[in-house]
Amino acid sequence: MKKVFFLLAAATIVLYGLFEARKLLEGPDITFESPLDGSATSTVAVTVVGTAQNISFLTINDAPSYTDERGKFVYRFSPPAGYTVVTVAAVDRFGRRASKSITFNVVTYCIENYGV
Repeated sequence: MKKVFFLLAAATIVLYGLFEARKLLEGPDITFESPLDGSATSTVAVTVVGTAQNISFLTINDAPSYTDERGKFVYRFSPPAGYTVVTVAAVDRFGRRASKSITFNVVTYCIENYGV
């Protein structure tokens, strides 16, 4: 009876340890909140918002960037008119890499064409 209890306790501890370590084992995870991939905008300044989990280093368009304590990143910039790509890359403490890109179009309207 003691052996069975010991084996069950050991199995529970191992399974719980694997469950808690799952995020470390998965590697970096990057998600975007806004703007939507493939969307269009007419604003001069664009804000890219997302989260990066399980990371030790983050870059946005090859420039070092930071996250808050929950993993949220915010990137504000003024892209030129046309097709724009923002690439977020991350490395975890074990050297595993992940990269994700979002694309959108910046549309400019010419006031002269509307007779204003």
